[in-house]
Amino acid sequence: MIKPTTELAARTRQWLIENGFTVKDDALWLAALTHGSTGAKRDYQRLEFLGDRVLGLTVADWLFERNPGAEGQLAQRLNVLVSKGNCAAVARELGASEHILLGKQAREDGAANSNNVLGDVTESLLGANFLDAGFDATRTLIHALWNNQLEGDTGRSKHPKSALQEWAAGNQHRGPEYELVDRSGPDHSLRFTVRVTVPKVGHAEATEASKREAETSAAKAFMKQYG
Repeated sequence: MIKPTTELAARTRQWLIENGFTVKDDALWLAALTHGSTGAKRDYQRLEFLGDRVLGLTVADWLFERNPGAEGQLAQRLNVLVSKGNCAAVARELGASEHILLGKQAREDGAANSNNVLGDVTESLLGANFLDAGFDATRTLIHALWNNQLEGDTGRSKHPKSALQEWAAGNQHRGPEYELVDRSGPDHSLRFTVRVTVPKVGHAEATEASKREAETSAAKAFMKQYG
């Protein structure tokens, strides 16, 4: 365990401001960037919970206003746009890794580049911005950070699990069965291996940072091999 940092670094404060965040309460933003491995009294978990909801509402509202599609299509895009992997991609674009406060072992284990940690930090930063600046300002920030994905094709194609389900039904096979076959790694960098099987056809496996992502990748691998 390392001695917890008690002040937000000046370079980190400047980085946040340059990327559109509204920084008033330094302690709040310090918590938003602090991983539990530091031993600090406040870390990002509660802010992550809040930011996840703010992000979900903002993206759902944007999709509802801009897209005439059916509920299923809207839900498909929403799930992709707010996924842990997509949040991690936003964090990487911002260069968040070097500003995350981690315990020595967690950093040596690669937590600063973990999809789980980066995705969580993105959500915690949004939670902190909501508390410091309110919903309207955070909605504007999300629109800016997610602009390329919102205006582009992210999430528009059929989800691999849906595609596999329809393929199995269309070819008169039983539906796909997903099984978690392995879970490994430290808590901040977990790896999940999932096997998907279509009886009397075959199976495929994939390993990702979350069970949901592993199921998606396994379905994609199955379709590539058998579809």
